[in-house]
Amino acid sequence: MATPIYAATEAPARILVAWRPGSPGTEAIELAAWLSRTIDVRIRVVSTFLRPWPSSSLGRLGGKYHKWFQKEVEACESAVKRALADAGVDKSYWDEQISVFLDGPSEAVLISEAADDFDAHLVILGSGAAAPKGRFLAGSTADALLHSSPKPLGLVPRAVKLAKRGVNRVNYAFLESDIDENDPSLHFAARLADSWGVDLRVLAFSPSGLADQPFHDKFDFSRELIDEWREHSLAVLDRSHDVIADLYPDLAVESEIGSGKGWSGAIDALKWRKGDLLILGSTPPGPLERVFVGSTATDFLRHVQVPVLIHPAHR
Repeated sequence: MATPIYAATEAPARILVAWRPGSPGTEAIELAAWLSRTIDVRIRVVSTFLRPWPSSSLGRLGGKYHKWFQKEVEACESAVKRALADAGVDKSYWDEQISVFLDGPSEAVLISEAADDFDAHLVILGSGAAAPKGRFLAGSTADALLHSSPKPLGLVPRAVKLAKRGVNRVNYAFLESDIDENDPSLHFAARLADSWGVDLRVLAFSPSGLADQPFHDKFDFSRELIDEWREHSLAVLDRSHDVIADLYPDLAVESEIGSGKGWSGAIDALKWRKGDLLILGSTPPGPLERVFVGSTATDFLRHVQVPVLIHPAHR
């Protein structure tokens, strides 16, 4: 799948923002604004209305539903334009059809169809309203897309604080032990950082306390396994640094490993900037190129404090 999101010198990156007027926050809009200060973009916003009844029932409502629908289309467009203006998105980055209002029984399906129609290179989703400040919590729609979207997903924590000048560092995180320096998502992150002229940080994590405690201390292998995990992670980071340095000699690359109790402790052990964008790969269950995050990434995402881009992987 071609995705010019990594190169501002090519055609504008088409960003679809899933946002509903009246939502508790505007973080999804703010993430689009943040990216517009980094690369050339074309932004469209999709708003959805969940219609539980079948389309065949609409005929009984006559023109009432269609009249209501048209009013919602107009109200949505006005609200979207206000939100984009308030977020500081220049009108030159607005798509000609800046707002799309869709109705149907599944929000995830509606967003996917809107992304296909727009030929989006990135779909941005906000966090659930129940998330703590600075954290991302996937609602039912985000959860569905995290296991099926053929498009890259941008996830933004609730009430996130972003650098005024856009992205200034790209981060890539190894989460699975069977991933190595040849991971296509790592190379995607490197190409992204190189084309944007920002630094790349490659991360690995060594969280403790994720496994059940043994019944008898004499047979506690958790410490040994954690040490082995850490050694493996350091080796992968070293090889990744060498590979990326050869491919992108002008790119500043650093690597770090976060250690702490659980994912929260491991993530918080590292220093994060307001200009950080985190890239995660995915592992699709079949031959199609799409986003699919497993239980490890799902747990990890709950503790991340910066915007995340989930890159679809092809098996």
